[in-house]
Amino acid sequence: MNDKLKLYGFNNLTKSLSFNIYDVCYAKTEREQKEYIEYVDEQYNSDRLVKILCNVAEKIGAHVLNISKQDYEPQGASVTILMAEKHMYDTRESDVLNTSFKNDEILLHLDKSHITVHTYPEYHPENSIATFRVDIDVATCGEITPLSTLDYLIGSFDSDIITMDYKVRGFTRQIDGQKLFIDHKIKSIQDFIDNETLKKYDAIDVNIYQSNIFHTKMVIKDIELQNYLFNINADDLPLDKQFEIMNSLKREMAEIFSGTNIFLE
Repeated sequence: MNDKLKLYGFNNLTKSLSFNIYDVCYAKTEREQKEYIEYVDEQYNSDRLVKILCNVAEKIGAHVLNISKQDYEPQGASVTILMAEKHMYDTRESDVLNTSFKNDEILLHLDKSHITVHTYPEYHPENSIATFRVDIDVATCGEITPLSTLDYLIGSFDSDIITMDYKVRGFTRQIDGQKLFIDHKIKSIQDFIDNETLKKYDAIDVNIYQSNIFHTKMVIKDIELQNYLFNINADDLPLDKQFEIMNSLKREMAEIFSGTNIFLE
């Protein structure tokens, strides 16, 4: 927000970002697939996810109030962070509603903001493809918005396919009483992603501007086979096998990106 809005009362707009990524890998045997799942499960355990989400909170100017985390058996993890917009006030306690005090600082809990993440490692023994899915939801109220964290989130995971949904809900009131249903300019989620990042992906938008709903899907453009092989050296594979694996990877990504099964005759 470049210009400070003059509002009556508090900014009650809710901004929510749903960020979903898939990482795809080729593992030749069921044993290797399980080893890959164990690997990503350890790489993105709840402790690592807490660090990522706390960095997200810091980047959007929020204060972490509470953290809940859980690792699951046989795989997967979840983290939930409750946060509030950070303010400093020179005022008496009786002048502020719903506040807590820490080191002479007043934290205003009017946002009801949170961040959640869930991981879903998955494989099927018949096609030698394993996938790792991460779902992150960031909901903020007030002036802060999660859009500025997109480059960080994309860079924090091996993101082959990305789907993002951004919604602005509710309304706040300006001084003259008129309702304000959005407090920042946005044409596309892509506008908030660095151009160097966008160059690596094919992206499409499905936006409903009149409802302040924005949807973007992205899929990686260039597939370097070695980056998708688990415990396998691409040079040790014959060319026809490399071609077969590349087709399997591309098909998997196309199906996830389109949300449609591709049936081969």
